[in-house]
This record gives sequence, C-alpha cells and structure tokens, in this order.
Amino acid sequence: MKQRQVKILDTTLRDGEQTRGVSFSPGEKLNIARALLEQLRVDRVEVASARVSEGEKEAVANILEWAELVGLADRVEVLGFVDVHRSVDWILDAGGHVINLLTKGSEKHCRNQLNKSLVRHLEDIRETIGYARGNGLSVNLYLEDWSNGYRDSPAYVFQMMEGLQDTGVEHFMLPDTLGVMGPEEVYQSVADMVRRFPGCSFDFHPHNDYGLGTANALSAVSAGAASIHCTINCLGERAGNASLAQVVVNLKDRMDVSVGVDESHLLRLSRMVENFSGKRMAENAPIVGADVFTQTSGIHADGDKKGGLYQTALSPERFSRRRSYALGKMSGKASLLKNLEKLDITLTGENLEKVLKRVVELGDSKKTITAEDLPFIIAEVLEGRDYDYIELINCSITSGLNLESTASIRVRVGERVELSAGIGNGGFDAFMSAIAKVLERFDIPLPELVDFEVRIPRGGQTDALTEATITWQERQRTFKTRGVHSNQVFAAMNATIRMLNLQMHQRQVARK
Repeated sequence: MKQRQVKILDTTLRDGEQTRGVSFSPGEKLNIARALLEQLRVDRVEVASARVSEGEKEAVANILEWAELVGLADRVEVLGFVDVHRSVDWILDAGGHVINLLTKGSEKHCRNQLNKSLVRHLEDIRETIGYARGNGLSVNLYLEDWSNGYRDSPAYVFQMMEGLQDTGVEHFMLPDTLGVMGPEEVYQSVADMVRRFPGCSFDFHPHNDYGLGTANALSAVSAGAASIHCTINCLGERAGNASLAQVVVNLKDRMDVSVGVDESHLLRLSRMVENFSGKRMAENAPIVGADVFTQTSGIHADGDKKGGLYQTALSPERFSRRRSYALGKMSGKASLLKNLEKLDITLTGENLEKVLKRVVELGDSKKTITAEDLPFIIAEVLEGRDYDYIELINCSITSGLNLESTASIRVRVGERVELSAGIGNGGFDAFMSAIAKVLERFDIPLPELVDFEVRIPRGGQTDALTEATITWQERQRTFKTRGVHSNQVFAAMNATIRMLNLQMHQRQVARK
C-alpha cells in the first residue's frame, strides 16, 4: 500500500517575520527561500504579505524571478486580502502565481473587525477569488481564527465552507491563530471538517502559545489534514509557530506518512535563519540545538560504549551531525575515552586517570570542557610532575579601569603558609609581585620571564579553556611551563606555580 504523503508549507518569510524585531532584507529572503525549496525541499513557501511595502515587493519579485528560472514559481505563495483587485494586482506585478487569501474564519472576527455579515463577507470573498482566478492566480484560502470560530460558532464555519467550496480554492487553510487548541480538539475538529467537506483539501496552521504546536500538527495529520504549516526555529508572533524541524521528524518517526523534506539540511537552515533573524536558538532545542546530541553523564557514555544503550532512532547522523560526550565534573572514564577516540590519542591507564582527574577539577570552574580543550589538558598533565613543594591555596585579583591591579595570595611553601599582596599592571603582574615577596623570604630565586603566550582552542567561545605557555630563563637555560584554566590570569598563575615546583625539585636534587 502506497504511503500517504503529507506536504509541508514553510511560512518563515511571512508569518515568521511577525516575530518581534525580525525583518529580513530582500537578499536574506531570497537566500532563505532558495535554501528552503532547493536544499530542504519543502513543498511550498509563503514569502510575504501583499501591499506591505515596496521593499517587500522587491523581495517577492526577486524570489519569483529566481523561482521562474528553476521551475518552482508555483510553489511560492503570497498572503493577500479580501480587497477584490488590490492584493491580486500587487502579487501579479511581483510575478506571483499563488495568492493565499485571508478571510475571517470566526463570526466574532467577521462582525467585530469587519462589521459585516457572513453573507456580505462571502460576496466579497467570491469577488476577490473570481478576479484572482480570472487573472491566472491559483487561490488558497485562510479561515483566520478558525479554531475559535469552530468552537464558538461552528454553524458560521460550515456555512462559510458551503459558500466557498465550489469556487476553485485549492487549499482551505485552518489556522489555530491564537494557539488555543489541544491535540484532542485538533483531531476532532479537523476530522469533522474533512468528513463534512470531502472534496476539499485542508491545511493546518498551528501556533505554539501552549507549547503544543508540534503535537497539534500530528493530530491534524491523523485527522486527515493534507498539509502542515511551520516555520524555521519556531519564528512567529508571540510564542511562534510550530517548528519545522520538530514537525518533520515527528511525522517521519511516529506516523506512517511520507514527507519530502531533506532533514540533513535542517541544521543548515536553522543556522541561516538564526543569523539573519538575530534570534538565537536554545542550546537544548530539539533537533537543531547545539547540545541535543551531547551526552554529559559518564553513565550514559559508558552505556553507549558498551552497546549504544542511550541511543535512539533520533540519531545525529540523520541531520549531518555527530554525537559528542561532554567533559566536566560529571565525566567518567568512558566520556574521556570517547573524546580521545575522536582525537586519535591513546593514553596509558595511569595518564588516563590523571587527565580524568584534571578534567573533573576544571569542570568545577567551567560549565563545559570541549573536545578542543582536551589537548591543552593532556599537554599540561603529561608535562607535569607530582611535585608539591609550593601550592597556591587561594588568590584574589582586583582590577579596574585606569587603576592598577592588586593581588592577595595565600601560598603553602613546604609546611609553612604565607600571605602576601602585590600591585601591578594587570592581574598577572600583581600576582608576580606578590609571589616574589614570598620567594624572597625563602631565598628562592625567580627566573626571568622571556616569553608569554596565551591561546584558546580554535573556534573557542569566551568561556573556553585558556592555555598559558611561559618561557623562563635561568642562567644559560631556557625552559617552558604551561597552565590551563578558564581564566587566562589563573592559567598563567598555574604555569608559574609549576615552574616554581620544578625549580625547587632541582634544588632538592642538587643538595643530595
């Protein structure tokens, strides 16, 4: 038996642009429309509202000029209004082929907003449809506020459909305009519409005010809706529209239907819209969030290593992504091994334990340690020795604009605990001033600092681990030590304490 096919209409460029603060330029609209139709392969795109502005008209004309060249112009749709010729002429002038006519799907909207009876509204709608079709446009029809209209005045909705079902409308669009429905209500009401008007094709247009956009979309499909409207990244007014990524993946995984969307491009489209809109996605957003294929718990990493115990059909490879295992204070050996495999690094059992210990320590001061941070940590651990002559117990750094920095430290040298303070041109300079005073008390010389390099991993963010590598000179010998920390000043301090421990160890050996 042939699978039933469900179509996807993306309305990011029309309804999604009603998100507060979002306005796409004509060039951005063209790039998004091309990616939606050519790469993501949605079935239809709604790109604008008629009569908004000349800039909007330019954007629509650019999209349609490209769409004509690639044979996709009949899949580009524009919202129009019941104004007989004004919206139709605007769309025709832009080169459009399809109008999505916005009508009043609830009696309350018809009477209170238009101040018209249904009979009069139907006359205006039919006149506009006749003019549009007479000029070669295909017509789809929104029943605005249909969800409230069906609940409050179903006879109005049925009479409206009866007056329009013979007009040549291709898609009757059922919007849950204010996102007030739940899945059971959607199923019952859409199924009733499909049953009452079997010759009509119905779209469902969900909003996400109660967080039920995706669930409602699935219920509508179960009830017989032929198409679902979505936006990239849930863009839309108030709480937004249903997420295209979530709807598509749920339709594929939970229902016996065919969806033509190429899900391997979902992340790319999400990032594109994120950049153009300025609206950032939550890191835990399903499918496209930065962290949704990252395991943090060491137990989960261990289960995956032993048999994919924490993996599901929702695999990252479907979306051109990779599973990762976060490093931090919750990490176990399996998490570390998973990351080492990706880096093609092998450690002895002893060094593995040392690196894991250091990862957990750093995790207490940093929310996440990335795979890119790991080489810094490994280098620091493998370079180090278990010398414990000097320990920095705690340190306070104070800095201000146009003010010298101050450092207050508590240091253990052997069995003694010393306090010291210093002033300098920056936090590290102030620390060096303070530590120098402590070393003088023990007659410990401080080598000359000849080079100081600070770096973060390629692609690192502002909270990335910092590696400080310092070159020291003592008599005729130069040597390097490194320190790692999420704060670059403390990374340099760690490198300095490591240097001092090496120096003191050499002094101990020389005495023997």
